[in-house]
Order: sequence, then structure tokens, then C-alpha cells
Amino acid sequence: MSSNHGLSYSARKALSVHVGESAGNEIANLIQRMAAQIDELKRSKVNVTPVVPGMARDSYDHVSAAVDSESF
Repeated sequence: MSSNHGLSYSARKALSVHVGESAGNEIANLIQRMAAQIDELKRSKVNVTPVVPGMARDSYDHVSAAVDSESF
């Protein structure tokens, strides 16, 4: 799966200007690795069926909705 997780040139430049080149590169690389991990988690996501008696299925819907919306 080849997708672009890198920041744009302007985003990297803004980081370098505001926090310094070394720190900006470190932050950009961290963001890139986190984006790749999120993609991997989404790709390997499985549905879980609750097995605890009396537990409402809707109790975890807010978590699922947040992950699916990518707005966290």
C-alpha cells in the first residue's frame, strides 16, 4: 500500500521556521510514522462482538464513530 504520509514542503518549512530545523524534522517524521500506524490500524481493524451479559452494544459506538470519522 503506497500512500503519501509526508507533510507538504510548506508545512515542513513552517515547522522549521517556528521550532527550528532539527525539531521541525523530528515532528514531521513523528507525524509521518503516526499516520502510517493509523492506516495500518484501520486496515487491520476487526469488529468485536460483546460477550458480557447485559452489556449494551451501543456503549462503544462513540469510540467507533470517532475512529471512523478521523476527527480526533
